[in-house]
Amino acid sequence: MPLFLQRLWRLVSGRRAVAHPTHPSRDIHPAWVVVLASAWLATACNVPLWREVAALPGQGTLRGWGFALAFAVIVAAGNAALLSVLAWRWTLKPAITVMLLLAAFGAYFMLAYGIAIDASMLVNVMQTDVKEAGDLLNWRMVSTVLALTAPPLLWLYRRPVRQMPAFRHMAHNGMLLVGSVVVIVVCLLLVFQDFASTMRNHTRLRYLINPLNSVYALGNIATKPLRLDTNTLMPLGRDAQLGASYAGQQKPPLLVLVLGETGRSVNFGLNGYERPTTPLLSARTDLATARNAWSCGTSTAASVPCMFSHLGRDGFESRKANYESLIDVLHHAGLAVLWVDNQAGCKGVCERIGEVRTTALPDPVLCPGGECLDPIMLKDLDQRLADLPAEQRRRGTVVVLHEMGSHGPAYFKRSAPALKKFQPECTSTNLQECTQEQVVNAYDNSIVQTDQFLDSVLNWLSDQSDKAQTAMIYVADHGESLGENNIYLHGLPYSIAPDVQKHVPWITWLSPAMQARTHVTTGCLQQDVAQRRVTHDNYFHSVLGLMDVQTGAYSPALDMFAGCRQQPNGPLAG
Repeated sequence: MPLFLQRLWRLVSGRRAVAHPTHPSRDIHPAWVVVLASAWLATACNVPLWREVAALPGQGTLRGWGFALAFAVIVAAGNAALLSVLAWRWTLKPAITVMLLLAAFGAYFMLAYGIAIDASMLVNVMQTDVKEAGDLLNWRMVSTVLALTAPPLLWLYRRPVRQMPAFRHMAHNGMLLVGSVVVIVVCLLLVFQDFASTMRNHTRLRYLINPLNSVYALGNIATKPLRLDTNTLMPLGRDAQLGASYAGQQKPPLLVLVLGETGRSVNFGLNGYERPTTPLLSARTDLATARNAWSCGTSTAASVPCMFSHLGRDGFESRKANYESLIDVLHHAGLAVLWVDNQAGCKGVCERIGEVRTTALPDPVLCPGGECLDPIMLKDLDQRLADLPAEQRRRGTVVVLHEMGSHGPAYFKRSAPALKKFQPECTSTNLQECTQEQVVNAYDNSIVQTDQFLDSVLNWLSDQSDKAQTAMIYVADHGESLGENNIYLHGLPYSIAPDVQKHVPWITWLSPAMQARTHVTTGCLQQDVAQRRVTHDNYFHSVLGLMDVQTGAYSPALDMFAGCRQQPNGPLAG
């Protein structure tokens, strides 16, 4: 019977197709699957990369086109080399599926927010809670991911892949791997001068090679235990003791550390911003603001553990083991410590003492829509303090208030309706749907909310003056991009991140009683730190210095208050 009649009969009778012995097989060789998938990944899934390449100097010339073509082949061959290792009967299609999903999500976020992908960015993603993740979901994400994954996946799962004996399959995979490496080497040799210069002068490009950037970052995270002993927690400050200022004290010290979220120093009216984003703080004359303060990282996951560490940024990045934190040292010294969190947790910093979470308390005014504004942390704070051990409270107390602050992209959720003074504001989580003015308006409204919250903290501290000597330090964990150069949010690799992601506000308030106790005057601080460069490296040591905790972990050279301490009643060098 002719072949077309056999097919017609099977269609009419509904019988399953049986391969005709003389009919050529419709299956496809695994190597071709790898090549085609690699080509799709290198082209359709790398629009952000090719957009950046097109903007390089010299593009549009014959040499520029040659460089771009060679670069594209290198990216495709890199994908093929990786997939050749996974091109086995039961792993090929799942591996391609994972690569496509990584590439699709990576492409969306790079296009939508101008981000780049490295290990710290993926750690930040992994530590994002459900509510923060929900702020990122929108129809553009869904449509982008479907457009980049549906066509190749439909084709992939509708085509049978040729099966071969194991030894022959291994030989083919080996040849594919070697061939991919040879192609990479040849293309590099053809454009080596241009390629080396571009990678050196435009470092950002290497974080846009999709999805190899994500694969490399995941590999970096997976192999971190080989470089960092994550099973051992090194003790720190076990020698901590309270200094001379505690002898015969009439009132114990009470320090509130407000840990800000996504604070841009340049958007604080207190720091010279042309907009009145901090009217309450700007009206005060008893604050010292460090206008030249810089973060340890560009994400919460990177900055918070670093700023509460004694190692400083460089030491923290190169550490071989984890250490106890500032919170532990304060506790070792015998002080009462309370961590109140209105964000996604303390990133391991407070896990030995625990934390109070306020992110979803049932308050219809402060928690509209199930997300709480930062003033919720002051609710019941007196009772929370009263629940701390009385003996520790008699010595002194440190309270950490971890803000939701200006966390994006849903800036419009971070301010109460009565504080939305800048209009119109962006009410979309897809920030590119809004004008930059609308994005800035929504962000600035969140700073107005922070201004109101910090003023409330200061008023609360003033109310404690009859029973404690009080102080407050506010520092943000990192900054934010608001569309400058088409970059949004934060989390870029530190070496290539713009200054707005690293330049943070740092505000200090000392009550008259605390000034007398520490011999650090606000007037001196206002002049000393106004323009002096300070970083998160100073945070650990400055808090210990202010609280007069003596320990070998303390470094006077890094204590930002040391220059204004009029007599040596603070901690002495180890």
